Amino acid sequence: MTRTARRTRRPTRMAALGASALLALSACSSSDDSSPAKSDSSASASSSDALSGTLTVFAAASLKESFTALGKQFEKEHSGTKVTFGFGGSDSLAASITGGAPADVFASASPKTMAIVTDAGDASGTPETFVRNQLEIATLPGNPDKIASLKDLTKSGLKVVLCDKEVPCGAAAQKALDASKLKLTPVSYEQDVKAALTKVELKEADAAVVYKTDVHAAGEKVEGVEFPESADAINDYPIVQLKDAQNADAAKAFIELVRSADGQQVLTEAGFLKP
Repeated sequence: MTRTARRTRRPTRMAALGASALLALSACSSSDDSSPAKSDSSASASSSDALSGTLTVFAAASLKESFTALGKQFEKEHSGTKVTFGFGGSDSLAASITGGAPADVFASASPKTMAIVTDAGDASGTPETFVRNQLEIATLPGNPDKIASLKDLTKSGLKVVLCDKEVPCGAAAQKALDASKLKLTPVSYEQDVKAALTKVELKEADAAVVYKTDVHAAGEKVEGVEFPESADAINDYPIVQLKDAQNADAAKAFIELVRSADGQQVLTEAGFLKP
């Protein structure tokens, strides 16, 4: 069925030392992306609220397109604010937060990586699941290797890329492989889902196991192959305000936007599943 779409947890000391580098490399303002954003006055806190200042959101790499769009909408509704994102592997982001990296909101691609933050006492309140995501195989355009199943990825000579097992997309892929009793030796393990997908887009790999949302975002650069085992490895995405949030009011309002009907529409249009 086709359709046209490592790292282990760092020690806290290393995460603290690398926090600045992570922000420098992966942080970006929502205004840097041209993705269209929805507009609905009921989507978040009333635009009459006196919100201002910078809001820093750390989010799983797979949320980049949809969260950037929501960031643009948030800035439009609250003209005194600026939303800055740090996108990356959820495990790396969680380690950075526990290491002292400043952020207001954390959106993770799995409860396991969110637990790194909550167990360290760095969350304010209880994380809430706002979307779910399902795996898909990304192949080269036209699917020249005729990949039709998860088992096909074990073919000799096929160059397959997976996310690192500590990253939610990698853990989900391994779960699907284990359930199918399949053994797969990838040519590389990548630090996040976007890095895995890029290997296919650059024709450095024949296929990668990524999320449906990433296949969708890639457009004609890849082709997606659904596989039934993915139904047993769906990831819940939790979001939470962080305890040391510099802009707590904006953090609350952004989470409200993400969970609102308007926010959910942006996310479902990107391929995410409702919680």
